[in-house]
Amino acid sequence: MFGPIEIPFGCVMLFNAVNLKEGVTVEDVELVLGEMCNVVKNTYGDDEGGFIGGQVFKYAGFISDEGSVGSASDHGKVAESRTADLAIVTYWQSFDQHEKSHADSIFREKFSALGEYCEDTWELGYEMLWQGTAED
Repeated sequence: MFGPIEIPFGCVMLFNAVNLKEGVTVEDVELVLGEMCNVVKNTYGDDEGGFIGGQVFKYAGFISDEGSVGSASDHGKVAESRTADLAIVTYWQSFDQHEKSHADSIFREKFSALGEYCEDTWELGYEMLWQGTAED
């Protein structure tokens, strides 16, 4: 459950940004988030479903000056108004498989439970262009 994942080249990545409602904490959504992720893993995690793996991140507040074009303080001002509380990153064999799974009633039930705690969410899709690991 918490082990490393292997991402095959040529897959797609969906980045779902989650903004929680005022007063809702990450701890408040851990159970519903875990249930949703478990449904995705167990229901769509085969060749037909297309789910490869995923990760959930909590925004930590740091901004890289070295990895930003322009000043980190300028990016910080933008981040204050646009940063999501959580990022749900999932990897799929295809975008069509992702969309089919998310239209399924099993997933929609779990996602709507998470949605009760959210101000908004948005999900962006990316096609992989490169991947690599550190060389020994």
